[in-house]
Amino acid sequence: MKKAFYSLVTFFAAIPAFAMEETTSGGGYIAMAAGITIGIAALGGALGQGKVGSSAMEGIARNPQAQKEMFVPMIIGLALIESLVIYALVIAFQLVGKL
Repeated sequence: MKKAFYSLVTFFAAIPAFAMEETTSGGGYIAMAAGITIGIAALGGALGQGKVGSSAMEGIARNPQAQKEMFVPMIIGLALIESLVIYALVIAFQLVGKL
């Protein structure tokens, strides 16, 4: 009985909240989403680029003659990692444009 009473009280207390008109205070959430988007993308990109650079330097240190074969794929990999960060930046600009 107690559970049913609390359920009804919660239900009737929530009705005015659901009946309210939509507010325009969503701008803060959009700005926060843009910041989080670019922050996570930059963090992931930096970690990925650090791992690529570290692995390439370790490979070159072990076998210096392999530098020529490793350099171009490393640069292509770094460019692809950075492109994901740039896409996140574009998405963040689009989110900020909705403000």
